[in-house]
Amino acid sequence: MAMVKKRQSELFSDWLENYIDYERIKKKDEFSLDTMRYLVERFRHPERAFKSVHVAGSKGKGSVSAMIGRIFEASGRSTGLYTSPHMLDFTERVARPSGAFDDELYGRAADIVVPLVESIIPSNVPGNAEPTWFELVTLFAFVAFREAGLDWAVIETGLGGRLDATNVIIPEAAVITPIELEHTEYLGSTVALIAGEKAGIIKEGVPVFLSEQTAEARTVLEETARKRRAIAFSMEDAVRSMEAESSVRGLDVTLSFNRLNGGPSFERPIKALIPMPNAIQARNAALAAYVSKYLIPDLDEATIERGLSRAWLPGRFEILGREPAIVLDGAHTVRSLTLTVETFKRVFPGQAHILFACAADKDVESMAGIIVPAFERVTLTKPGIKKTSDLDRAVSAFQTARGGAELAVDERFDRAILAAVANAKSAGVPLLITGSFYLVTEAKSLLAPS
Repeated sequence: MAMVKKRQSELFSDWLENYIDYERIKKKDEFSLDTMRYLVERFRHPERAFKSVHVAGSKGKGSVSAMIGRIFEASGRSTGLYTSPHMLDFTERVARPSGAFDDELYGRAADIVVPLVESIIPSNVPGNAEPTWFELVTLFAFVAFREAGLDWAVIETGLGGRLDATNVIIPEAAVITPIELEHTEYLGSTVALIAGEKAGIIKEGVPVFLSEQTAEARTVLEETARKRRAIAFSMEDAVRSMEAESSVRGLDVTLSFNRLNGGPSFERPIKALIPMPNAIQARNAALAAYVSKYLIPDLDEATIERGLSRAWLPGRFEILGREPAIVLDGAHTVRSLTLTVETFKRVFPGQAHILFACAADKDVESMAGIIVPAFERVTLTKPGIKKTSDLDRAVSAFQTARGGAELAVDERFDRAILAAVANAKSAGVPLLITGSFYLVTEAKSLLAPS
């Protein structure tokens, strides 16, 4: 059998496995920007070679990043998009909004990063710390974007914001999507504490754009902006009206904006069909449109609409097939799960099944209360091999929740995915696979491999 030659991006991904991946194994109090600052200094500050937009938040940051990137592309600006995690291919993290770069570019960036990283003398690194997997991916993205000669890059944070590896950039704008309780073991046990971590991306004098927030989060974010003399625009003030209609084709949105002091001016409402049907995408689109118009004032409404109509990310209400439909949607907070279930029931009214898994730190009791009344059959499993989960607690929560759903449990996520699909097909009903993004990734890998 002939050997299949690996792509340059795959070879770099293999090399990264030599370094600690805190996406898989996080340890509290081991995050710092010292190593990342050392790395970008050693590589002659690749993050300064392009203009950037920095995006943080608990939910929607990937979609907002993709939308801004697509709008910039539609305007003719060469743009990079850095997001995480990836589903099927490493290049999903470091790409253009429209897709992967040529493999030659990844090879060129790897040829710069690998030897220089391997030549680092540990004693020269602050605290003798070895670079982590995510720090090196972030560095690789900066180098790749510099090599590509980009005008702009949209940079999504990984975890938090203040101490995230991406937070060495000085962007043209900071963008913060809704904040909820998440990663409480690393970011804090209250919305205010988590907001404080996300607010860490707000830089001195750099404008910040806020999606709709709880009063607690908005207070923290606006106070941080005030202290750093950064003008803050809230979508709660900026959006005049928002209409959205979900269907299997996507989300039809109509957005109109108020004229805020210092904010952008729109000639007419924005109307677009976004390929992601989840209702939350209307708010994400409003935020992306407003940020883009602020940063590039000569953008016309048609260009923004063209960009939004092309914005898509895998695993965001992604529909596989039609008979019956299998919907993949990562929804790992109570609010996002509520919106996912509401959208699913609008697009697919009638009976349906669901496959669900979440990490151990999630509010599974509240999530069970949302799911059980809405579905005829619930299958519970673990979210994959990368996330710690508490399946016993999840089972107890779903058994306690009010509703008549039939409950099935299988700790083997691969077996659970195939069984849930088979049961939905046998019953002739659509299936929603949701909860942890890691479960969604495993499902896509199993059901629609590249």
